[in-house]
Amino acid sequence: MWRTKSIFLICIILYSFTAFSQNNQVNDRAEDEKQGLHADGGSWDFFTSKSKGDSIFILLIGDSILKGYHQDVIDKLDSVATIDYWVTGMHLNSPTLLDELTEKVSYKAYDVVHFNIGLHGWQEGRIPTGQYVPLLEKYLQTIRVHAPQASIIWASTTPVTELDNAILNEEINPIIVKRNQLAQQVMQENEIPVNDLYNLMVDKLELARLDRFHWNQKGYQLMSDQIATSVLEALTK
Repeated sequence: MWRTKSIFLICIILYSFTAFSQNNQVNDRAEDEKQGLHADGGSWDFFTSKSKGDSIFILLIGDSILKGYHQDVIDKLDSVATIDYWVTGMHLNSPTLLDELTEKVSYKAYDVVHFNIGLHGWQEGRIPTGQYVPLLEKYLQTIRVHAPQASIIWASTTPVTELDNAILNEEINPIIVKRNQLAQQVMQENEIPVNDLYNLMVDKLELARLDRFHWNQKGYQLMSDQIATSVLEALTK
């Protein structure tokens, strides 16, 4: 009898945790939509490409900024590699992040994993004080464990502008700068190459779409050029 009750209690706990996690992510997504942090005309999803024989495999991870530049990167590297990409609105403290990351990075034997995670974590309360670095280290460790053969590249988060004004946002952008600095320290300590998209774009705010977060096609083209170069450099090492 006690065993049956124990199993029942465990099931209740697991169900409650799952429901809590799902509710948190739904609430985060609803708040993001209000802020203008949407999937930018697409959907949050994992997109795979058909393998080209003995192809090199690349995985791009990012948010709606990835949605903007992914096709240009694919076009540039099409003759070299098979490219999959994961467009996600999760942040470092999202309850299911590491489980989903594990699934994605182990989907193929990726030669390079190029990732960014930043625009969905600046909101107050999402990442507890003092936890950004430990959470990022867990994220990085998850990639290393489940894609041990992959070269890893971290891309800094792009600047945030004011709404309808091509200047840096006074509230959000300082958080992005601080998080980028912390992340760069983590990457240096772990000998992970840095693709500095922030500094690429910070003096090109005229290419911002002026919805605070996104960029026009020329801006995404610049990013794709630098991303393709960084991936090719990783493949030659």
